[in-house]
Amino acid sequence: MAAGHEVVAVTRRPGSLPARPGLTPAVADATDPQAVDAAVEGTDAVLSALGARFSKQPITLYSQSATAITEAMAHHGVRRLLVISSSIADPGWRPTGAHFFNHVLDPLVNRRLGRTLHADMGRMEGIVRRTALDWTLVRPSGLFEHPAVTDYRTAPSSADGVFTARSDLAASMLRELEERRHVRTAMGVITTAVKPNIAKLIWNEGVKKK
Repeated sequence: MAAGHEVVAVTRRPGSLPARPGLTPAVADATDPQAVDAAVEGTDAVLSALGARFSKQPITLYSQSATAITEAMAHHGVRRLLVISSSIADPGWRPTGAHFFNHVLDPLVNRRLGRTLHADMGRMEGIVRRTALDWTLVRPSGLFEHPAVTDYRTAPSSADGVFTARSDLAASMLRELEERRHVRTAMGVITTAVKPNIAKLIWNEGVKKK
């Protein structure tokens, strides 16, 4: 909105996003084709920032929402799509110099606890790739909170780093929306200027949010 965009923001919670100049809230479930179709109508681009918690049960949020979004976009002739995925989706992603992460945290947290989540992210990527849309798969690493945008880095497929601030992830998506450097491919995003406390990150992202 600060950059002059008019935004339709989809939320499941009525009243969580009060309308104001430049912002139109749309209460919808992102897996509901009719609700998504109504939200997409009249827009120029779709940015998906959906997320799910780790679960032992099968997760379908990513793949179901991707189907609803891409079908709605095709129906209304909207071509530009940016979807948040994960660096984990790149089979060759191994951050340089991150021995503890590569050999302990990644196998335990991402490949085991997050197995069903990342499996559905993979299905989402497949659905998006099979469309004729101008899509970008945005792949951050471990997400954490930071109050300001930093000198983040982007790279094709995935970026060489362990962490990504949500502020940098958002900024990278808006920049890619305008610059179109990674159309019909994946874009990695990492934060290098600041690093989160590992214990605090695990608590905030994996425990506190449950």
